[in-house]
Amino acid sequence: MTPEAFIEKWGNVTLTERAAAQSHFLDLCDLLGVPKPTDADPHGEFYTFEKTTDKDDGRRGFADVWYLGHFAWEYKRPNGDLEKALIQIRKYSGALGNPPLLVVSDIQHIRIVPQFTGYVTTPRDYAITDLLDARKREELRALWKNPDLLKPTQTREGVTLEAARQFAQIADRLQNKDKIDPHITAHFLIRILFCLFSENIGLLPPKHFTRMVEAFRSTPEGFIRRVADIFNKMASGGFDGNVEIRHFNGDLFTHASEQLVRLHPDDLSILWHATAHDWSSVAPSIFGTLFERGLDPTKRSQIGAHYTSEADIMDVVQPVVIAPLRRQWEERRAELDALAAKGRAAGDRAHSLIRQMQYDISTTTVLDPACGSGNFLYVTLHLLHELEFEVITWCAQHGLPLPFVTVGPQQLYGIEINPYAAELARAVIWIGHLQWMLEHGYEAGNPVLQRLDNIQCADALLDLTDPAAPRRTPWPATTCIVSNPPFLGGNKVRAELGDAYVEALWREYGESVGAFADLVCYFVERARAQLADGNVQRVGLITTNSIRGGVNRQVIENIKRTTLPDGKRADLFMAWADRPWILEGAAVRISMLGFDADQEQPRKLDGHTVAAINPDLTSTVDLTQARRLAENVSIAFEGTKKDAPFDIDNATAQAMLASKGNPNGRPNRDVVKPWMNGSDIVRRPRNMWIIDFGVDMPMDDAAMYEMPFEYVKQNCYPVRQKSRDRAYREIWWRHARPRPEMRRAIAPLKRYILTPRVAKHRIFIWVDAGVIPDSATVAFARDDDYTFGVLHSHAHELWALRLGTSLEDRPRYTPTTTFETFPFPQPSEAQREAVAEAARRLVAQRDAWLNPPDASEAELKKRTLTNLYNQRPQWLLNAHAALDRAVYAAYGWPETISDDEILQRLLAENLRRSAAGPVERVAGDNARDDEEETGDE
Repeated sequence: MTPEAFIEKWGNVTLTERAAAQSHFLDLCDLLGVPKPTDADPHGEFYTFEKTTDKDDGRRGFADVWYLGHFAWEYKRPNGDLEKALIQIRKYSGALGNPPLLVVSDIQHIRIVPQFTGYVTTPRDYAITDLLDARKREELRALWKNPDLLKPTQTREGVTLEAARQFAQIADRLQNKDKIDPHITAHFLIRILFCLFSENIGLLPPKHFTRMVEAFRSTPEGFIRRVADIFNKMASGGFDGNVEIRHFNGDLFTHASEQLVRLHPDDLSILWHATAHDWSSVAPSIFGTLFERGLDPTKRSQIGAHYTSEADIMDVVQPVVIAPLRRQWEERRAELDALAAKGRAAGDRAHSLIRQMQYDISTTTVLDPACGSGNFLYVTLHLLHELEFEVITWCAQHGLPLPFVTVGPQQLYGIEINPYAAELARAVIWIGHLQWMLEHGYEAGNPVLQRLDNIQCADALLDLTDPAAPRRTPWPATTCIVSNPPFLGGNKVRAELGDAYVEALWREYGESVGAFADLVCYFVERARAQLADGNVQRVGLITTNSIRGGVNRQVIENIKRTTLPDGKRADLFMAWADRPWILEGAAVRISMLGFDADQEQPRKLDGHTVAAINPDLTSTVDLTQARRLAENVSIAFEGTKKDAPFDIDNATAQAMLASKGNPNGRPNRDVVKPWMNGSDIVRRPRNMWIIDFGVDMPMDDAAMYEMPFEYVKQNCYPVRQKSRDRAYREIWWRHARPRPEMRRAIAPLKRYILTPRVAKHRIFIWVDAGVIPDSATVAFARDDDYTFGVLHSHAHELWALRLGTSLEDRPRYTPTTTFETFPFPQPSEAQREAVAEAARRLVAQRDAWLNPPDASEAELKKRTLTNLYNQRPQWLLNAHAALDRAVYAAYGWPETISDDEILQRLLAENLRRSAAGPVERVAGDNARDDEEETGDE
């Protein structure tokens, strides 16, 4: 059939839908040269007219034409309502296998609506006369030949990012040039973007808002008057001119006309360009994050940075919220399928099972106590919608009346301290809900919005309504808690939140959260308390990966010790020990916790089924039982903490050392000393020095070293005067923590062992006793090769990795957790000497590699311990293997011992020795100077 013949035949047809549909489709197949249903699939298994589950029962099909993996096609009579047809077919899309393309036609027109996940849903419209165009015919032929050719070019993420950038431009101008309060600006712009969204999804009349923006692009006063009119009508419903506006309510537009912001012509131009976006296709899972960055001046620089993906959020929400409901649905669906096989799909029992499942889904409530701009809550709502839609799809597949959607925003609860984010969270949840409803063929409610008072703008940890009597903020009772609470290191909490806040935290949570714990630990403990009180059933939280050790681990131990009101014990059912994540646009490392009343099975750790999850987020040997050993006390120490720039380069140091004429007659060498931090260990030593007035030198005595003291007075005094610590301000000429115990332990030695606190590789070196170690290092007051060898063995490295914590993806070594718990061998003299000799060989070979004779400066720069241990040449592997054999022999172990067996034997030895003396569990170092922990490349 030619295009002309097709148009002549179908251009003026007035037949009914049923009379015309199949004949029109067959002629279209002839015109396009594509297979017809009966030719390609005589049995109607993948390509058929009137697709139903059972064609012999007389029921109408879900679609007039269906082609598996290609399209679902719905016809209407000529000049029929294509939107109504689209709504109808969307309701059955689940029963049709969610085809990538939905097609509706009224004989004279064909509309293709893409449904590709993650892409905009911009329709393609074809009039019957377009069939004269060979290019248009080729596009239609893709419905059969290659649906991916009709995939939109724009992604939802791309549209959302560009729209957020445009709104950020407007917010930046208003806040920086017009000095308008950021929250007023944000509130106004959120309403504007909701208008754009509403217009694109049909909740506002077509192009009504866009035409208004276009009409007043150069007249800001007119724009303000007109936008006030539209806001007022959206708040209550009514006519805007001769156009009827729906009633939105939900408080989003209440008093909106009284809180307007004057936009400049440049702003209106940006807004006009923004109206070109398909706002119906914004991605709610990232929408809130991107717009929060654009509207909040403190986060605007992150607008183009990475964001947490919906897939990552699902890794928390799926196991905590959805998995138990899905198990219920699978059980009930099995019974429903059995009833359907007996012809009882419409019976009372089937209806009861459907009602029960919908009730269970729609009464599942979820709290995010640090909800930000609502990403976790949106993803949760979307998954609940999708699960309920599976129930509805089952009804469609078995010819039952389709129940109405019961899932909605009322199931979500949030607490958020940032007012920008809290407001956006409400908008994100409604946008996501309305998107889903309309994309699946359902009408929006009347009014369109409801109040979302369950999203609170508040501090989730402390209620400071009465500053004199802070108390824990009450959390609502819900089915589940899912959240990504704020990350703030223990030593930074006081600096960021203030003394009064920290002291209130300690008063309210001090019994269950250790001092200097990361801020996220308070959220973990608060969620645990909700579980203990019976106010929540399951919890899923994203935490810092340092939750596994040190003082932070106490909150996980609390979970495993919790007894619930019904007598059951709480426990972890899901965890990720250490995985990449995106936080505030930056790549970080996180741990993930899921805990409940020990009901979820099987337990999953890092995606693998395990028998148990230990407090350190491992599943094999539980090293959290380890105790500190008296024999290891007062050996390992953190280096001195400066808290001001006492360190100096070699040229400055040499000038001081050469200076003479101090009033006390003493040389500056007394107080100008060699200094090393973590970088000097893993890279090349920089020949750095430090001014060090010891642990108790009075200021009058320090001033006698004239040149060093004046340097400190000029460079360190101003820094110290800004310190929150009074002692640091008053004793400004000495290091903040000079470590007197470490100095006494090292004093009798000619050398000692040094390692970075945080580094990719656990490396130890020898250092002259006169060198002052920085707080980013750990010093060992031992000068024997045997101790060096044991520390550098694989056994000690395994122990340190498991007992230590980490900073991002780099392991952290601490004197208490990783050293004082470690049981050294009890060797014979021959065994001790074998370890020492292997250690000496390792050091000699390393030193020869680091400093080859006649090497150029450029070559030496490449020869660092980090580079060496990244490359691990065979000679290095051989040297470490020889050292490990000697250490294993000292323990009495076989050479082929496995890592798990090493840890089991070390733990058993630790417990045996600690049982002989006072038992002390290790909570970790309470004072961690995270901001100074350099030492890796």
